[in-house]
Amino acid sequence: MKKLKFGVIGFTGKLGKEVVNLFQEKGYKLVLKVNRKINEQLEKPDVIIECGLSNTVDQSIKLSEKLLVPIVVATTGLSPDQIKGLKHLSNYVPVILSSNYSFGIQVLLKLVEESSKKLKDWDVEISEVHHRFKKDKPSGTAKMIKDLVHRKDVQVNSSRLGNVQGEHTIKYGGLGEVLSISHSATSRKTFAEGILKSVNYILKKKKGLFSFKDVVENKK
Repeated sequence: MKKLKFGVIGFTGKLGKEVVNLFQEKGYKLVLKVNRKINEQLEKPDVIIECGLSNTVDQSIKLSEKLLVPIVVATTGLSPDQIKGLKHLSNYVPVILSSNYSFGIQVLLKLVEESSKKLKDWDVEISEVHHRFKKDKPSGTAKMIKDLVHRKDVQVNSSRLGNVQGEHTIKYGGLGEVLSISHSATSRKTFAEGILKSVNYILKKKKGLFSFKDVVENKK
């Protein structure tokens, strides 16, 4: 079997390190690595994984288009122009874009979607906590949760504390009861495993824009 060759933008970041470690554990070969100081390409990769900061996404789009290889984007806080650029790129190569590559978050999103339909008259609040180094606020995952509520008055409370990997909670308040739905990430490896699933999925596609939900549901 052919050994997978992969590239990582932001390979020295917290998530980038997890991705590199997991993929190399599987016997895959790191052939392209980029950060603020290093831009090294040994061979053409089979896939590019973007997990740097939002200011590296433009470079990743150009690189994916130049090499004509699929890209998995795990960076959050993207601008409308960057999202537009990824949509344009998906006309030529497969692109996976998601704010969260955790399987548990996909289950939470389904629960939120169902709860929001049934609890339309209840009060709703969303809270999220991440490590002090996370730049975007609120998190991309919190925005995904809010989008499923379909209400403009929903407040998102964001905290940046210590080394918290990621906690998301949505609360529905009725008169006499409160329903809470929460998810906590205890290791970044869970995101790296989701990215690995995404890579295995995207390599079977010719082009198009996909989400981690598509990966989990194995959308054709």
